[in-house]
Amino acid sequence: MSRKRLQQLVEALGRSCRHFQGAEVECLVKLFDSLVAKPSSRPGAAGLDRNMFREALHGAFGMTDDMLMDRVFRTFDRDNDSCVSVVEWVEGLSILLRGTLEERIKYCFEVYDLNGDGYISREEMFQMLKNSLLKQPSEEEPDEGIKDLVDIALKKMDYDHDGKLSFMDFEKAVRDENLLLEAFGPCLPDIKSSMAFEQKTFQETRKP
Repeated sequence: MSRKRLQQLVEALGRSCRHFQGAEVECLVKLFDSLVAKPSSRPGAAGLDRNMFREALHGAFGMTDDMLMDRVFRTFDRDNDSCVSVVEWVEGLSILLRGTLEERIKYCFEVYDLNGDGYISREEMFQMLKNSLLKQPSEEEPDEGIKDLVDIALKKMDYDHDGKLSFMDFEKAVRDENLLLEAFGPCLPDIKSSMAFEQKTFQETRKP
């Protein structure tokens, strides 16, 4: 990428991603370029495809849940072209690393709304909880335990009692109890891996 193009990109992203400073945006753009240039990427790729993005999430934040990483990919991929562009990369990381509670609530809701219909349904909760819970050898039928968890979640979060969670339900529940932000599975990096990523990316990439 030419110096001029990089500068234009950094300036534009500096306006849309208020959580990062110009020098940090530049570091993230350079990291993006290095990920796209990896031997495992498609020749001439304009961005990160699903597999490259998963590798990046796993490498940066230790994320391992395929189902949720797939949803994070779709949430980053704003234009639905099955490829995360440099702009989508920086804007997505802005929320992932430094987003306000409001931004993170919106992001987690989008990740958990598996079919994009504006609600987290009972079936979606079941699918995500079943997927993220460790399989425990026990007497009880595991699905029964998961159904119980879904019932508990609905009882606590479904304020309008329609059997599913709207964005308003989810937002109110999380504002009342912040721990519910990732109620249906880990889709945000923990503080330790966020700090390690920032330190590595913003210090190493600045080296001449």
